[in-house]
Amino acid sequence: MTGFFAALAVSFGVIFVAELGDKSQLMALTFATRFRALPVLIGITIATAVVHAVSVAVGYGLGAALPTGWIALVAAVAFLAFGLWTLRGDTLTEEERNKAEKTTKSAVVAASVAFFLAELGDKTMLATITLATQYGWFGTWLGSTIGMVAADALAIVVGRQLGRHLPEKAIKYGAAALFFLFGIWLLIDAILQLT
Repeated sequence: MTGFFAALAVSFGVIFVAELGDKSQLMALTFATRFRALPVLIGITIATAVVHAVSVAVGYGLGAALPTGWIALVAAVAFLAFGLWTLRGDTLTEEERNKAEKTTKSAVVAASVAFFLAELGDKTMLATITLATQYGWFGTWLGSTIGMVAADALAIVVGRQLGRHLPEKAIKYGAAALFFLFGIWLLIDAILQLT
C-alpha cells in the first residue's frame, strides 16, 4: 500500500499545483457565476475522472513497456517543460469564455463537456500521463482527479466569496517552482539509473 499512498500524494500535489491559475480553474469560476457550485463540481469531477483515466492508462502502459531510466529522463524533461508552460501562463479564449457564460444546458452536462474538451492535451493531462509512468495507476488516477477537483473547488469558493482572483503571480511562480523541483528530482533519478 505504500506505493498507492505515494502515488496518491504525489499526483494530488502535482495536479493541484498545476491547476492553480490554469484555464480550467478560470472556467470553473465562470461556470460558478452562472450555476450553483455543486452541479459545476459534479461536472468537473466526471470530466476529470474520465480524462485522467485515459491519461493514466497511457502513462501506465508506457511505463510497463519502456526502461525506467529513460522514462525518468523523459519525465524530467516534461516536468521542466511544464514549469516553463506554467510561467508562460494560461488564459481563457473568448470562445471558451462565451461557452461557459452562455450555455443553456444542464450545469452538470455543460461543465462535464467543457472540462473534458479543455483538458485534452492540457498540462494536467500530460502531467498525469507522466506521473503514471512512475507510480501505480490507481493512486495516480485518484490523486490527480482529487487534486484537480480540489483546485477548481478552491477557485469557486474563493472567487465567489472574495469576488476576485487568487494572486496570479504568486501562484504562477509557486507552481512553476514545484514543476522545476520535480523535474530536477526526476533528472537526478534518471542520471543515476542510466549510469
